[in-house]
Amino acid sequence: MKHTISLLVENKFGVLARIAGLFSARGYNIASLAVSETLDPSISYMTVVVEAKDEAVLEQVKKQLNKLIDIITITDFTKKEHIDRELVLVKVNYTAKDKAKLEGLLDKYVAKIIEHKTDTAIIEAVGEQAQVKQLLEALQQFGIKELVRTGRIAIAGIQKGERNA
Repeated sequence: MKHTISLLVENKFGVLARIAGLFSARGYNIASLAVSETLDPSISYMTVVVEAKDEAVLEQVKKQLNKLIDIITITDFTKKEHIDRELVLVKVNYTAKDKAKLEGLLDKYVAKIIEHKTDTAIIEAVGEQAQVKQLLEALQQFGIKELVRTGRIAIAGIQKGERNA
């Protein structure tokens, strides 16, 4: 089972290595990891996706993460309402005769051509992991030259009574 966990951490040297070390010490492979600054540049937001069969061991990892001084909060989205997305950039073979077919395909997804030259187009797509997978399968017909993915990012869903700050 894949678990999506977010961490608010102090934006300091070595924090990422300590966190990754906790997961690897327990034998968990990090399937996806995205890290960026928040509105406060001294704090980073991490989204970690790990595959774990034993939820009890994952609970132990979360308890150990809580002991790290650099961790501010931990949220396990696995059983909580949340929104997650992934960004992908894809280079595909492209010709003028393929343009209408490619654009028709991209209209089915949250995707667009962001650059094109004589024989290559770069496509940007954002969506849930399953949507991105479907798009990549559909783009195979054009010939994928290169592919880069951000990994999953997640945020809690809007709670009843939540207001803008």
